[in-house]
Amino acid sequence: MSFESLPSDLPSGRLVAPDPDSVHERWADRPVLWVSDEPLVDAGDLWADLYGRREKTGLYPLLLDGLYGEPTRPWHDGELGHVPAGAIDVLAADGVLRRFWDAVTENEHAAPLNDPWPGLADPGIGVSDPDDVAVELAEGLAIGVGRFLGLVPAGRGADTLSLVGWHGPLNHTDHTQEISAIVRSWEERFGARVVKVGFDMLDLSVAAPPRTPEHARRVAAEHLAFCPDNVWQGSGDFETYAVSLVDAERWHFWWD
Repeated sequence: MSFESLPSDLPSGRLVAPDPDSVHERWADRPVLWVSDEPLVDAGDLWADLYGRREKTGLYPLLLDGLYGEPTRPWHDGELGHVPAGAIDVLAADGVLRRFWDAVTENEHAAPLNDPWPGLADPGIGVSDPDDVAVELAEGLAIGVGRFLGLVPAGRGADTLSLVGWHGPLNHTDHTQEISAIVRSWEERFGARVVKVGFDMLDLSVAAPPRTPEHARRVAAEHLAFCPDNVWQGSGDFETYAVSLVDAERWHFWWD
């Protein structure tokens, strides 16, 4: 984790090391995140600029939200860990989703979905550039709202979640590398990009979403396994949720 190429034109910010109780001692004093000191009204534009420079700097930008009422959590307070990228490399998205699916569909609320894991959905067919869609979402999410800006030494957005030891999905899995492995797969199959991360929320841009109800239903199965709260505490109905994914260029996740 290197911040040597941190741009000199950043707003006021700080480097944050993980909670020493959450990581191996070798990582305890090593920063995993740069975060702005204050929410920024121009965070969307700054995100777009830094996203365009990510290959040069080696730093992937994130729009960050704190916990409602306690905005310094988790980013400024260091409620973070660190999982090296190698822990993601050894995981296959299909295997992780299969385990999640089996656990989720044991729930009585999932009675209509007691089928075996259907496997990964086919890749989406997109006509949009994933980077353009990501920039558009970042700028849209920041309109009229001050958001913190973060930077993580990472080559892709999926890895940032593990490298900063994000605990957002803790009630679903405490192994953030499992979340990263799935998001990596979505990056490749659907042109997804990580744009915003909250205390327990995640926003992805999607350049190649499902275009038909049948494809959307397969993708919705992945979402149910990945984040069951999206369905059971969101739309409340799997079929309704699946329909909402048709042509959707933003995937929002929330873990209770």
